[in-house]
Amino acid sequence: MTSVCPTLEGLHKGGKLMMAYSLAEIETHPDSEDVLSLLEESWEQPLGHVIGVTGPPGVGKSTLLNVLINRWRAEGKTVGVIAVDPSSQRTGGALLGDRTRLSVDPADEAVFVRSMAARDRLGGLAALTYPASVVMRAAYDILIVETVGVGQSETEISKIADTVVFCVQPGSGDSLQYMKAGVMEVPHLAVVTKADMGQNAIRARADVKGALSLSREDGEEAVPVLLVSSNSGDGIDDLTAAIDDRWAAIGDSEGLLRHRQQAGLYWLEEVIREEFGKKGYDRVAASLDAGRSPFGQWRDILAEND
Repeated sequence: MTSVCPTLEGLHKGGKLMMAYSLAEIETHPDSEDVLSLLEESWEQPLGHVIGVTGPPGVGKSTLLNVLINRWRAEGKTVGVIAVDPSSQRTGGALLGDRTRLSVDPADEAVFVRSMAARDRLGGLAALTYPASVVMRAAYDILIVETVGVGQSETEISKIADTVVFCVQPGSGDSLQYMKAGVMEVPHLAVVTKADMGQNAIRARADVKGALSLSREDGEEAVPVLLVSSNSGDGIDDLTAAIDDRWAAIGDSEGLLRHRQQAGLYWLEEVIREEFGKKGYDRVAASLDAGRSPFGQWRDILAEND
């Protein structure tokens, strides 16, 4: 039986069930005409603010996301979540740790959570993350992408997220550890979780501020570092306000458009190299256009090499 991926209009009308079906189609039939048409349509009609949340395991990312999701739903906003989990050594699938920690109402059609296995990727994301994010940002007001949380190399999130939130916890390491983490170059907001730990949290904030200042170029705006407690709710208002302020500043900007175009081009280049190798990429590199849908360009390349 031939599978059929819905249009963006059908996706909006079909709710969570149709979103789950569409993502399954993207994963199993990534080069089908219906899938590429949905991806191209979604790429051209972005709706939501893509927020990347990264940080080491145990920092409390999922607990924080629970609070934020409930806050945004109370404001009437629709929310999608991509939770990139560690991979099972037996099946290669997601271990589902982050998804099970997210306490969302399964009957709420305005919240959708999708787990993905990182597998052998070291950037904190899964191979499916970018195309899934393109479809989900066209369907939800806010899309959260939570990285797998494995260490210091999770900078790939900066390529697909409009806003990157870096989470650390008190007592998790000294300033030297923060300074050598490559991820410190990418956040737009930093959050010290478990702020109810008092002086430990204040010291952690000072360490993070110091590390962030070293990773900024001269004249570059300082990254806000906020103290937040998911248990007490302290600092949540400041965090949501900071996220809203950033979106208000960049939502219709040329900078955001260029960033999203470059993200699409990055995805396209990776797919070409994976499918055709370096020589294949070199043959088409000069013709790639960041201003065009990467999925339309991929369709053309596939047709030329059919």
